[in-house]
Amino acid sequence: MSNVRRFGAAGDGTTDDTQAIRHALRDGDGVLHFPPGTYRISQTIEVPLADVGPCGIDGTSGTAGLLMAGPGPALRLVGTHGGTGNPSSVTGNVFPTQRLPTIKNIDIEGAHPEADGIELVQTMQSVFEGVLIRRCRHGIHLVQRNRNVLISHCHVYHNTGVGIFLDSVNLHQINIAGSHISYNRLGGIRIERSEVRNLQITGNDIEYNNHAEHGTDPEPTAEIFVDTSEPGASVCEVTIASNTIQATSSPGGCNIRIRETPGGKDLTPHLWAITGNIIGSQETNVHLTHCRGMTITGNCIYSCSHRNLLIEDSHHLNLSGNVFRRHTPKKGTGVRIERSHDIALTGCTIHDEHESGQESGASLLELSDCQRINISGCQLSDGVPCGLDAANCSDVSVTGCTIHDTRAERKSRHAVRFTGTGIGNLLATNNIGPTLESALALAETSGVDVQSNVTP
Repeated sequence: MSNVRRFGAAGDGTTDDTQAIRHALRDGDGVLHFPPGTYRISQTIEVPLADVGPCGIDGTSGTAGLLMAGPGPALRLVGTHGGTGNPSSVTGNVFPTQRLPTIKNIDIEGAHPEADGIELVQTMQSVFEGVLIRRCRHGIHLVQRNRNVLISHCHVYHNTGVGIFLDSVNLHQINIAGSHISYNRLGGIRIERSEVRNLQITGNDIEYNNHAEHGTDPEPTAEIFVDTSEPGASVCEVTIASNTIQATSSPGGCNIRIRETPGGKDLTPHLWAITGNIIGSQETNVHLTHCRGMTITGNCIYSCSHRNLLIEDSHHLNLSGNVFRRHTPKKGTGVRIERSHDIALTGCTIHDEHESGQESGASLLELSDCQRINISGCQLSDGVPCGLDAANCSDVSVTGCTIHDTRAERKSRHAVRFTGTGIGNLLATNNIGPTLESALALAETSGVDVQSNVTP
């Protein structure tokens, strides 16, 4: 291995080791080995993979660190791969000399307001393992084009920008697993202006990614923030599974935000599965705008100051087996669906869990200007003012649900309320408990057919 100290690096945290590390990269054997110490650099260490051959960077089991005292990324890996993940599209010297650039077991710390951690450009099969990036601007920054990226067992922590930033990138096949991505001011994982396929976010702790620990004004962000509003952007074939995704509430903040500007033709955020996560403590926990073809299943989603789940201008969603609940008296709970159609809400529990009810005045499940919504086998308890509140909806079926106020002193005005105009709505075979006023408040113009419910 190319021990950077043998090429003149001091590793004392004070000496500028930029040129010594470049010397080791240029004249070494392809593995940049950093013995224990702190290696201060003032300029980016750029790794031109087509020239240097297969490259690895190793920090001796985490005992070595890079201190980036200048602007830009501490490490920039640059390849030439312009193809896809298909082996037949890989040309030139990509496999012989550029495949599998690996960075592991090293700490990267920023000592400049515009210092970044690592940047990837046109790489193939990059691997990051056991990397700590802190006090930088962006942690891991992917731009232009990359394929087959693996990020595991990393800590991307307390950076002023984004933890893992997919920025104007064409990227297929990226796995982010078993990592801690926290306290990054502009989001934990953020995707903007990009075309992304085959993204797996699994088994991570992603939390507190907002302004709170940076002493700055709040900015709308999220633990996972996906924006496909720019022309040509799309993010599809995504799994978010088995993560803890938590935060302190921040103005305009979310745990998961997926958005496209309403009015587009394709609804490019689609083919997503959000499954088995713990998601909580933000203004809105999950916010979907202009999405289609998604499942949200088996999550515990808790404590919001606005909504647990807010869906706008979306269609063909399956929401099943989720628990929506309040974790603290200062927060609330609830699901709201607006201007959407063809959505199934099955086997979910929505529970307010506080004697006073919602301070926001929001019902547990709200539908506004929706069509073809199926609600079945759900448990709605202790809603204020209502359990289910629908306005200007058509072809909504509510079947086999239990809608009760379980408090010793009832707070619910109605179990179910339909207002406005609609047709083809069905309320059947539900168990509906007593409320302060009528259990069912159904406007004559709302078009609700009531059949075989158990009511007080």
